[in-house]
Amino acid sequence: MFAIAGISIYNAAMIRNLDMALIRTFVAVADKASMTAAANALHLTQGAVSQQVKRLEEALGGSLFQRDRRGLRLTRAGERLFDKAKRLLGLNDEIWAEMAGSVVAGQVRLGVPYDLVGTVLAPVLKAYANAYPQVEISLVCASSPELAAALAAGTIDLAVIEERVGPSAGECLAIDRLVWVGARGGVARAKRPLPVSMVADTCAFRPAVLSALKEHGLEWRTVFENGNIDATTATVRADLAVTTWLASTVPADLDILPFESGLPPLPNFSINLHLPGHGVGPAAQEFARYIRDGLARRPQAA
Repeated sequence: MFAIAGISIYNAAMIRNLDMALIRTFVAVADKASMTAAANALHLTQGAVSQQVKRLEEALGGSLFQRDRRGLRLTRAGERLFDKAKRLLGLNDEIWAEMAGSVVAGQVRLGVPYDLVGTVLAPVLKAYANAYPQVEISLVCASSPELAAALAAGTIDLAVIEERVGPSAGECLAIDRLVWVGARGGVARAKRPLPVSMVADTCAFRPAVLSALKEHGLEWRTVFENGNIDATTATVRADLAVTTWLASTVPADLDILPFESGLPPLPNFSINLHLPGHGVGPAAQEFARYIRDGLARRPQAA
């Protein structure tokens, strides 16, 4: 009897292990507020994501999500789990990177648009370089159409590309607002023809911007256009022109111009991850994972 009782007490006190796959799926759904978006990010079916969330809820004994008009949102139990789950995933990934880092080596050629390399992707680049110091990272900065061509030609291994929201061959990592940007308290926004500064004539934003100006019947002129984002930024800071950027990349000392400024509304753009059709090696695969995780942790633009 004592032996049986001892076994029962031991079983009741056993520490249960969390399934990291279920935790990763939970965090992805919470970050995306959507089963479909999480499924795309994790390369799973929506049904598989739903089943994994259900299994985690059954294991923990409570609902983690509830649906409202905006999509899925966390319950109180889900909110309690979320921060701890992200820390647990981070520690899990750190251990794997540290213990398995020796098998990931070589070179990765990453294509990034000018406006994302120093803003959205800077923390990702640092984290990956720290985790895999033996991987040689080569950055190719160009406009999104140029990066798509480079990926197709095989001169880069993966690319982060800005595209208008809609069907894409890439994996959508984030959606952001394209906004008008001007000097704080500046007057360039009110000038006609409107002085516009663009990074390059191949810029992914250019067709959308010119179309919006034409539909709005607004005359404009080019102030600067040669592919140098620092010089473009300088013309805006000097109040010589306005420009257009994704809302999450606008420097803090510049203004996102409101609709009342008289400038036409602009469409949303997605930040998509593109991989070559022939597949990639371990170093590029890990880089892609770091990029996905890094953008998933960023707050979405309002």
